[in-house]
Amino acid sequence: MSNAFLDSIKKRRSIYALDKNVSVTKEEIVGTIEEAVKYAPSAFNSQSARAVILFGEENEKLWGIGGIVEQALRKVVPDDKFAPTAEKLASFNAGFGTILFFEDTGIVKGLQEQFPLYADNFPVWSEHSTGITQFAVWTALANIGIGASLQHYNPLIDEGVRSGFDIPESWKLRAQQPFGNIVAPAGEKEFAPIESRVKVRG
Repeated sequence: MSNAFLDSIKKRRSIYALDKNVSVTKEEIVGTIEEAVKYAPSAFNSQSARAVILFGEENEKLWGIGGIVEQALRKVVPDDKFAPTAEKLASFNAGFGTILFFEDTGIVKGLQEQFPLYADNFPVWSEHSTGITQFAVWTALANIGIGASLQHYNPLIDEGVRSGFDIPESWKLRAQQPFGNIVAPAGEKEFAPIESRVKVRG
């Protein structure tokens, strides 16, 4: 089956071996992320997804030694078991940058007030929105040869991120995506039988 969109989806993998030697410009990366965020669909066209892109010292502030994530994890991971965690953080810090994904809860609250009949659904739809946005950005980056993975250190790092990067109170952190040049590709991926996941009737 030949389909350019499906080919793009297949390029998107969790890439953990990263470095800073990217073959595209910083401006191209930012432009790609902006376009993906702009065109990602959302319920009621709420456009509630938010992204903060970290480069250089700002990326180091998140993942580096003594950075926001390490400080948060030191409080919950014993010192004698911290080595694997430190290694993982160093791998994220080795990349070219990181995207912080948020949902603007102010927009969600406004929609709940405007459409009370669907009030319980808007937080759920907000999660759909951020997932779609993350997938769109991830796939778009893969299309320009940039590797990435998706991390979830929230809510442990929420306050550190909010104060460290001047994040509005209404923005709720949903995921972190370190990205960079692909040093080693992802391994083979196993798939459950598609017949067990997709049913056709008629």
